[in-house]
Amino acid sequence: MQKRTVQRGRPVGSTTYEPEPALAFGQAVRAARMEQGMAQEELASLAEIERSHMGKIERGEHMPTLALILRIAAALNRSAADLIAVTEKNLRSGLKT
Repeated sequence: MQKRTVQRGRPVGSTTYEPEPALAFGQAVRAARMEQGMAQEELASLAEIERSHMGKIERGEHMPTLALILRIAAALNRSAADLIAVTEKNLRSGLKT
């Protein structure tokens, strides 16, 4: 019996970026931030990331990691579950750009 080789990493051509969930999450973050009357720069500072990176997240140009989602949620005084629930709602209702 021949030993099967395992390739490390993602399959060729795969990606971890999916635009629809990224945009839906960004909309959830922006809505929560605006609801609190918080500037994007303030949220970025509280989450300990660059303002430009926060902008990319809000525009759906970047899919944050779980660790970053947790930091953003904490900076917004919300649970990550709340942000994900709003993200799911945004996905179900269709994206508005």
